Amino acid sequence: MTVDRAIRIMAGSFILISLALGVEASPLFVSKYFLWLTAFVGANLLQSGFTRFCPAELVMVKLGLKRSEEACCGKK
Repeated sequence: MTVDRAIRIMAGSFILISLALGVEASPLFVSKYFLWLTAFVGANLLQSGFTRFCPAELVMVKLGLKRSEEACCGKK
């Protein structure tokens, strides 16, 4: 698994879990404050799209995940 795929999986999971825990209509509702996690993940994805800096990527690389060839070599 590459860092790119891991970040997408992690971000998608955080968003879905925080929505399930933060929306009152959900059977898993805990508190509306979980919606702040959704906003944080979305803001982080937005800023990383512009700056190409992602703290989660740094952590995953240190844990041993490999960067994708496209991201490393500038290929599309």
